Amino acid sequence: MELLSSLLSTLRTVDPGTLDQEYNVVRSQTSVVNRDPSLTTEEGALKENIKKNRYKDILPYDQTRVVLSLLTSDSDSDYINANFIKGAPACSSYIASQAPLSSTLTDFWRMIWQHDIKVIVMACREIEMGKKKCECYWSPVHQSAAFGPFTVCNLGETRPNEDIVVRDLTVTYQQVSRSVTQYQFLSWPDHDVPYEAAGVLDLLERTRTSQGTHTSPLLVHCSAGCGRTGVICALDYIHDLLVTKQITADFSIMKVVLELRRQRPSSVQTKEQYQFIFTAAACMFERFLQSDSSRQLLGHLSQKPENKTTRSSASSSKRLSRLTDMNDTYAVVNKPRHAPPPSAEPAYSVVAPPPKSNRTLPPSHHYDNDPAGASAAPIYSTVTPRGKPHTLPLSATPIYEPASAANHRLGEGPPSLSNSGDYHLMPATRVSPTDEDYEEFSCSVSDISSLCSPGGIGFNLRVQKPRGPRDPPAEWSRLER
Repeated sequence: MELLSSLLSTLRTVDPGTLDQEYNVVRSQTSVVNRDPSLTTEEGALKENIKKNRYKDILPYDQTRVVLSLLTSDSDSDYINANFIKGAPACSSYIASQAPLSSTLTDFWRMIWQHDIKVIVMACREIEMGKKKCECYWSPVHQSAAFGPFTVCNLGETRPNEDIVVRDLTVTYQQVSRSVTQYQFLSWPDHDVPYEAAGVLDLLERTRTSQGTHTSPLLVHCSAGCGRTGVICALDYIHDLLVTKQITADFSIMKVVLELRRQRPSSVQTKEQYQFIFTAAACMFERFLQSDSSRQLLGHLSQKPENKTTRSSASSSKRLSRLTDMNDTYAVVNKPRHAPPPSAEPAYSVVAPPPKSNRTLPPSHHYDNDPAGASAAPIYSTVTPRGKPHTLPLSATPIYEPASAANHRLGEGPPSLSNSGDYHLMPATRVSPTDEDYEEFSCSVSDISSLCSPGGIGFNLRVQKPRGPRDPPAEWSRLER
């Protein structure tokens, strides 16, 4: 516990300059990894596989890539843009994948069926910043859809909070059916971070509950399967180290990220995402310490000999436990019997939650493969990051690190891709305000004089006469001469 408390203090007080230095080390070490002859990306660069990559410079390492052995037709290949990532138990606990394209939907379900996936974490929306980031690989609610030989039925969708959509899916292949639970996290803008860490930690708690004791990998994907996917895998990996008591004094988030990047290219893609892991890990450690202290207190009370005094203490502890549980959900405010005078200080302060952007969602979801809504406009056309009170300050380092393909036959550059057909292929280049893929929207006032127009809010407006039986004051009659 002392070690964990010390690490928590370190995470809370880490200097932004130190984070900048660590992230620069991560980037420099990644350049070394890309020149490592033991890590190659030759399969993804093959001519027959090149159009199966959403981004031409995000290719899976051959040494850790997911090889599809389930063949459903003569044209099937073993390639999909996805990598295995080891977890705390030193086994393949995660599959980090790009979002499926229209041409890889069947491959995506082949991977799910082959590895008996039970839980999927989708860390993106179908459309972001006006660009399609993920092909819809499920069916509308209470409907079925066919993806090659796989039939997917959506049994229902729930919204436990405004950030998460939970879909209960059933996939059928050769008259055998399996259940798959998909968690879609809506509040994570591309190349950015959520406005608070609690939402992501709650998402991971739900996925662990759904996974249960099942040993199949957790499938995690965003659009490219690198930035947001890497953060989720890193946080869940740290949680497993925590609960299995593998956290040591030399624990380093930088080492965790570097290890991830040796298994999936460009995992944790931006400096802001790297900083977010520190914030979320500190929140995770704090939760763990609080829950462990509660368990120790209850265990200490249960070991006392039972007599009248201890029975009374046990009863009091139960009441205290109930009040503690209640305080987790409700805020108890003791109001005075008599109202205080107007000049008195308020009896309590109200803490406002962090500001959130206007994110009113429509009552129903639009699916690309729903014929009834094919002509409808996309619901999620833009994603605007909300204010991030917990994010550490940023420096002038570019927010987006372009990935580099590793060892295309040593000495050759990455292959060029065409944007023909319905494939959305874009280079993951540095983001600038003029980058068409990441537009910045701002409102400007084109005509300032309109603010003081007769119909607007100005200072030269006439004061209208009051309605009623009384005569207007004498001052108003002088105003209308």
